[in-house]
Amino acid sequence: MHGTSATNLSRSISLAGVELAADLSGALYWSEQQLLVVSDLHLEKGSSFARRGVLLPPFDTAATLSQLAAVMQRYDPRTVIALGDSFHDREAHERLVEPDRDTLTSLQSGRDWIWISGNHDPALPRDFGGTVAEEVAIGALVFRHEPTGAKGEIAGHLHPKARVSARGRSVERRCFACDGERMVMPAFGAFTGGLSIRDAAFTAIFQAFSFTAHLLGDRQMHSIAARRCY
Repeated sequence: MHGTSATNLSRSISLAGVELAADLSGALYWSEQQLLVVSDLHLEKGSSFARRGVLLPPFDTAATLSQLAAVMQRYDPRTVIALGDSFHDREAHERLVEPDRDTLTSLQSGRDWIWISGNHDPALPRDFGGTVAEEVAIGALVFRHEPTGAKGEIAGHLHPKARVSARGRSVERRCFACDGERMVMPAFGAFTGGLSIRDAAFTAIFQAFSFTAHLLGDRQMHSIAARRCY
């Protein structure tokens, strides 16, 4: 990591015996491997909705890539894994405007980049820079889009969020969901929604609510037992 800001903006999480840094941006960094992981960028979600008559500000891709550039500057990773649903639909990469395409090309330059196929983008173009894979295993960890609950798994897809009471008011935030053996990452995209960790989809992955929600706060991470969230 570079500087002290990365330390202040992250929290160490142990997963299957591997120490990882959960970043306040929603990214995950494995220092030993110089590996940065982001999930569910959903690039061009705004333009996808516009095609269906739902008008959203057309700046989601630029905002997401700007956030990604900032976290990559903090960690300077050797490898980046985009954990699926990087593009909001099968044609989203074709709608990228030139400045956003240039930004993405610049971020990929000089490092290994792995696109994991997601349910929104199962057929990523193989000439878009980087490599495409269904999943990737490195040491004790395996990276895939849809969680199965397997030990050592880091997945996305579900966009976990948690609601807690703080100082007499209700606060809802994106979060990492982790029980020390498996993890579901928050969505990184600017326009992405979320699914409550109280949803049955999470009990199918974790045993009851025996996991921790690492909420992305304004200035720091807040680690709260899932059973205390609602």
